Amino acid sequence: MPLVTPLSPNHDADTKQLAEFFNETLGFCPNSVLTMQHRPAISKAFINLNKAVMANEGRVTSALKRMIAWVSSNATGCRYCQAHAIRAAERYGAEQEQLDNIWEYRTHPAFSDAERAALDFSLAASQVPNAVDDEIKQRLYKYWNEGEIVEMLGVISLFGYLNRWNDSMGTSIEEGAVESGEQYLGKHGWNKGKHIQFPWIMVVVLKNQEIFSS
Repeated sequence: MPLVTPLSPNHDADTKQLAEFFNETLGFCPNSVLTMQHRPAISKAFINLNKAVMANEGRVTSALKRMIAWVSSNATGCRYCQAHAIRAAERYGAEQEQLDNIWEYRTHPAFSDAERAALDFSLAASQVPNAVDDEIKQRLYKYWNEGEIVEMLGVISLFGYLNRWNDSMGTSIEEGAVESGEQYLGKHGWNKGKHIQFPWIMVVVLKNQEIFSS
């Protein structure tokens, strides 16, 4: 059962307005944000940071950012964020072969060397202790400029926060995220884990989808 109960999407008007962002990225407002509303300053700051980090500034595409998020979440073991990241990658136009073979990004031909450098950076930066070294740096600078590296680390750091938030909370996972997790990650053993849905959580999600689609 979740550590803290998500609040109604109507709990805080400012959060509700900002959370329309997630209609595009996920198709629903995540339960993690509904829980953050217990302190609205946190939910609002988080959404604004999310929007800034995920803004498409150029070559680090929206799809690649979500794949970076998946690698980071996979490294830390957060099944909630794994499903969210792969769902958002799909919604932002990641190639089907990449979605189907994200686990094999280091060797699969669907991924470029530049993408592999970015995803290896995510893996190294998400480990404890941190594994970013000179070899990672050299590969990054071969393909990406400093602004783009800042964008990537912004994604990795954002999901470091989310991984800890959702795994500690045991945030109940939404049905749409479950579908994406099972479709793309299930063959490698992905399941809901501690993020299993409870009936009262599903009521919140359904109300949330209805409110944000109106």
